[in-house]
Amino acid sequence: MSRPALVPKESPTGFSPREAERRAAILKAARDLVSELGFRETQMTAVAERAKVALGTLYRYFPSKAELMVEVVSLVSQRELDVAEAAASTEGRASDRLAASVWIFASRAIKGRGMAHALLVEAVELEIETERRKYARKLAHVLEGVIECGIRAKEFPAQDVRAAAACIVGSLVEGLIGSLALELRGNVEERLAHARAIVEFAVRGVSGKAHVFAPPAEANTVRVRSVRAKRR
Repeated sequence: MSRPALVPKESPTGFSPREAERRAAILKAARDLVSELGFRETQMTAVAERAKVALGTLYRYFPSKAELMVEVVSLVSQRELDVAEAAASTEGRASDRLAASVWIFASRAIKGRGMAHALLVEAVELEIETERRKYARKLAHVLEGVIECGIRAKEFPAQDVRAAAACIVGSLVEGLIGSLALELRGNVEERLAHARAIVEFAVRGVSGKAHVFAPPAEANTVRVRSVRAKRR
């Protein structure tokens, strides 16, 4: 996924500003390596080298690789959730907001496919998997909120909100990142076209009506234009 800045707004508790800066450099190095290599192939020696710190210094901040990787998942996933929530919170019809939320996730996953794969489908240790599950659940929760708004506004029919959101998350993961996506070849434009089809599928599945999605000029913006297809 698109890479967020990992420099904390405030120094972590117990760290001086210089130590906090060094810790942020370690996290950035780890994130970049995970994006390039995945969790399993990212080694602590490589993180230390990229962060320009001694290996002993790295272990002083993060006593184990698992602890470091859990922190990377936590920071990156929170950034992705913030972006999805921003899209979900825009004004307008629930169908447009749902489309925007799904699109922002899909387009960022395509542009940052290495991190998206690591964040959602790579085989990892239990500690990392536990943190990843929190991310998937929180993402589904964002979608649930939009679907509930659509139901209250009579825009969407009554339905099992949690099941609907889970199905959308599943279609995103498998259709764009997981095993089914391995068959997806081509350039970024072709993959984005595939993502648009998933957006339309998600909105159609929730609303029961045809939906034509026109993505914004910049895939990472939250403003979105949607045109409902005429019913035939």
